[in-house]
Amino acid sequence: MQHKDVVIIGAGIIGLSIAWQVARRSDLKVLVLEKGSAIGEGSTGASSAVCRYRYTRTEMVYLARDGINAYRHWSQFTGLKQPRAEFHQHGVLWMPGEDREWSQREHKRMAELGIATAVLEDAELKRLFPAFNPCTLAADTVADLADDQAHNCRGGGAHLLELEGGYIDPVAAAEDLLEACRGKGVEVRFNAAVAEVTTVGGRVDGVRLANGETVSCAHVVNASGPWCNTILGSLGLKLPWTLTPTRIQVLYLDRPTELRGDIPVTVDMSSGIYFRLQNRGQQLVVGSTLEEDEQEVVANPDEFNRFADDHFTHARIHALHHRLPSLPYRGAIKGYCGLYTINREDVHPIIGESAISGFFAVNGFSGHGFKLAPAVGSLVARLLTGKSLDFDTEVPIEFFALDRQPIDLGSKSVLA
Repeated sequence: MQHKDVVIIGAGIIGLSIAWQVARRSDLKVLVLEKGSAIGEGSTGASSAVCRYRYTRTEMVYLARDGINAYRHWSQFTGLKQPRAEFHQHGVLWMPGEDREWSQREHKRMAELGIATAVLEDAELKRLFPAFNPCTLAADTVADLADDQAHNCRGGGAHLLELEGGYIDPVAAAEDLLEACRGKGVEVRFNAAVAEVTTVGGRVDGVRLANGETVSCAHVVNASGPWCNTILGSLGLKLPWTLTPTRIQVLYLDRPTELRGDIPVTVDMSSGIYFRLQNRGQQLVVGSTLEEDEQEVVANPDEFNRFADDHFTHARIHALHHRLPSLPYRGAIKGYCGLYTINREDVHPIIGESAISGFFAVNGFSGHGFKLAPAVGSLVARLLTGKSLDFDTEVPIEFFALDRQPIDLGSKSVLA
C-alpha cells in the first residue's frame, strides 16, 4: 500500500492549482489522481477561460482579482521560465444595452474595490474597437429568425471596460501546472479513477482505485468536477447542495480579414452572448450568458452530446453578427460542448472540510472555476498546511463553507 499525506481527486485546473499551492509551501507528499488519460479531458479543456473581475458579491470580485493576478504573472507564480500559457490582456467589455446607469454604477463600485475600469460612450467604443456596433437593442429584436423583420439599430449606450481583464489558454495553463507540480515532487497519475474514499472512525484513511489499488492518506480533496457526486456517493455524504453536471455549448469560427481592430473579451448582456479571440487572434469563440442555456443536466458525465445544437448555433451567431456587423456570412462555424458543475442553489462553489474529518469538497463552480483556480488553491492549501504565501487570497473560506446558507442573487446565470 502506497502512503501519501494528501490525495487530490481530479487533475483539472482546480485540482492542479490546489496541488501546486500545497507543494510550493510545504513538504507534504501529494498525489493527484485523474481518471482521464491526459490533461484537459474534463471541464478545463472546454473552458472559455475568460478572466473577468466583475461579480455581484464583493468576495467573488476579490477572489477573481487574486486568481487573475496569478495568470497575469504566470511565470512568477508557476516558477517556470518559459510557460506554455500567456495571459492576453485585451480587456473585458460589458455591454448592458439600454441601461446607461448600470455601467456608471459598476464603474463606481469597481473603483471602490480597486478594480481598474472605464465607461465608454458610443464614440469612444467605436474609436477603440472599430468593428463593434454600439446598438443598445437586444439581438433578438433586431431581426426575427423566422421572418427577418426590419430594424434600425439604436445607439446611446454606456459600456463598461475592465482594463486588466482578458483570457489565457486553459489547456496550456493546466499543462504548466502539471510541470510545476511534478518539479516539486507531486505525483500526478492519469488513467487512475477513484472508486471509493475509505474511512475509519469518521475520518479519511485512504482511497481505493478502480483497478483495486489502495493508497493510504489523512486528507482527500474532491476536485473531480462533474464527477464529484460519484465521490460523494462513495462516502454516503449528504450535502445540502444540488451539484449537477450541465452541458454547455460553445462555438468557434475563423476570424476574417474584414474584422479589423482589437476585439476585447465581450459580454453582450442584452443579447445573451459572450465572445473573445483565441489562437493568437485568428479565431473567435462564442458562448451564451443566458440562464436558459445552463439547464441541460447530464446524467453521466462520460456520455453526453459534444456537438452544438443547430438552434443554439443560429441564434448565437445571429447575435454575433449584430454586434460585429462587418463579420461576413461565410466560413465554417464549429461547435463543441463541455460541462459545468452547477450548484443549483446559488451557482457558487462549496469549498472546505466536510463532516468526515480529512475529506474536503471543492465543487460546484458553475462556470466560474477557471479564473478563480489559483486563488481557490491557496484557500485549500492554507487549510492543509497552515501556511500563507505570496499569491494567496484573503477572501475568507467561510464564504464558501459547506454548511453556509445559499447566497441571495437576482440571477443564477454564469454572470452571477
